[in-house]
Amino acid sequence: MIQARPLIEASPGFISLEIFLPTATGQPYLLLVKWRSIADHRDGFRKSDRYRQWRALLHGFYDPMPEVSYFGEPL
Repeated sequence: MIQARPLIEASPGFISLEIFLPTATGQPYLLLVKWRSIADHRDGFRKSDRYRQWRALLHGFYDPMPEVSYFGEPL
């Protein structure tokens, strides 16, 4: 993550990234990334060379592959 974080932080529309540790054994980590818009993530970062580098650095650590969900503003 130390090498991968600058790749996502340099992406247009990136706001913040937080990693939450699980509170119990066997639970997944939570990676929460905030973007200005869904398009900044989906059409910008995910289609960029930075994402290909991110994937090469991190995807070997996922089991299973993470699920990506999009959410609106907090209530």
